[in-house]
Amino acid sequence: MAEIRDLVHPHTTEPHGEGLGGRLNWLRAGVLGANDGIVSVAGLVVGVAGATADRIVILTAGIAGLVAGALSMAGGEYVSVSTQRDTERALLDLEMHELKTMPEAEERELAEIYEKKGLSPELAARVARELTANDALQAHAEAELGIDPKELTNPWQAAWASFAAFSIGALLPVLAIILPPSAWRLWTCGLAVAAGLALTGYVSARLGNAGPGRAVARNVAVGALTMLITYYVGMLFGITLH
Repeated sequence: MAEIRDLVHPHTTEPHGEGLGGRLNWLRAGVLGANDGIVSVAGLVVGVAGATADRIVILTAGIAGLVAGALSMAGGEYVSVSTQRDTERALLDLEMHELKTMPEAEERELAEIYEKKGLSPELAARVARELTANDALQAHAEAELGIDPKELTNPWQAAWASFAAFSIGALLPVLAIILPPSAWRLWTCGLAVAAGLALTGYVSARLGNAGPGRAVARNVAVGALTMLITYYVGMLFGITLH
């Protein structure tokens, strides 16, 4: 059986494959969630700072934006991943039904999959037979559907990860604009946000095997433009209110 497993999943002890790909996707989603938190809440607090110098008002707006954004991200991720999980379960239920009602046809289908991957018909038939005998659902789900029945997506895990990532990113502009003296607030917030966006741009680029320079520049430019626009919007409303 070990020989068959090595043919189907070579180098299973090395840190690559679907497991590593899944971890990278989670890390990339976390980085992008933090990036969203930085940009959206930075735009909010800078806009409010353009309208008023009241520290409590700015802090209240920042915390409200953080909580609302984090809950929105978590809720959206929960709904999205729940839908994906329901789809995976439906596909697995159908596969289980087919394995019970037409086992020979399913085994031939599995053998054909391995033939298309380059195995000889005899070896493909042997692989399909032995994998089916060991764990039919696992073998067929992975080969036909790309699903591991033992590692279905978890909507709660996705929701909490999104909530935490957005909150961590959003804390940066909130603290950067609240802690310094009034005269330094905007400059401190701008520099902190630029540094945070440079970091998230660099990490996301490296995770995607892309050059970091353009990603960092694009990320910082978007953040700077967001803060510039919202600041002048805040100033406009501040003037109007006065």
